[in-house]
Amino acid sequence: MIRGKIPGVGSRPTTDLPVMLPYRYRSANELNAVSFSTWLDSASPLIFIVALALITLWPLTAHAAGYDYGDAMRALIKWLPFLFISGFLFNLLISVLTMLIGTVAGVMLGLAQISQFGYVRLTAKFITQLFRNSPWLVLLFIVLLALPFEIVIGSLIISVPDWLKAVFGLSLPIMANISEVVRGATLSVPTGQWEAAESLAFSRRQAMWQIILPQCIKRMIPPWMNWYAILTMATPLCSLLGVEELITLSGQAIEAENNHPELLVPFYSFALLIFFAYCYPIAKLTIRLEKRYALKLWCTSTWLTWLI
Repeated sequence: MIRGKIPGVGSRPTTDLPVMLPYRYRSANELNAVSFSTWLDSASPLIFIVALALITLWPLTAHAAGYDYGDAMRALIKWLPFLFISGFLFNLLISVLTMLIGTVAGVMLGLAQISQFGYVRLTAKFITQLFRNSPWLVLLFIVLLALPFEIVIGSLIISVPDWLKAVFGLSLPIMANISEVVRGATLSVPTGQWEAAESLAFSRRQAMWQIILPQCIKRMIPPWMNWYAILTMATPLCSLLGVEELITLSGQAIEAENNHPELLVPFYSFALLIFFAYCYPIAKLTIRLEKRYALKLWCTSTWLTWLI
């Protein structure tokens, strides 16, 4: 009998703390999608509303050259359709195209990380860690300078716009992080699934596509949604490349209104509010999916307690 050797069962427990997972070192620039959405979900929307209200009311105390806060709000209302249609919707287009390219490339890179061939596995791991731990802004500038403005094929000239370069630049870190999501989800499948596939004479490719990956889809959806929300909030970085998205157009609208200081807070508060209104429901839905698809361990613990 091993009953006497188990603290809390055969003897008095020495601590009331639950079992803790081992500490895993995380680099300073490594983003954690799950902790991000957990923080966003735990934060009350009232906090953001109050903060936005305080920021918005601040210009009421300042007046310059007869231009007051009411004039700034009227200017914002005038530019609102332009900022939303030509600005924010273009941000969403960039995020969707980037996520599409990054997901396709990330799935292939993640599967390469668990390849049976050592050189393929090491190469995929190197590419993943390189782009996963690189600043997004630096990647954008490298892509901007590395890619040509136009491609000449005989008499055909194909222009490469800045927004397309931004899509390619942002897809690199997304690819690397989706690669880790795919690798982690694949390795989380119990080894018994592989053994069962081998006993049924499945090849490795058949086992991967027909048995393993279908079980991983539900586990990959929550972190995938997290990275889409993070990517959407990172699209304003494209303004530094001259891409005419929401932040760039907001600056142009402020210049068209003679650069009054009172215009800064309303215009950029609108940008903050519209990004929050789009990303917050995604974070809430992600938390629900994480809880829904979480592994149920209480049955296993109950069975072990009964067995002991």
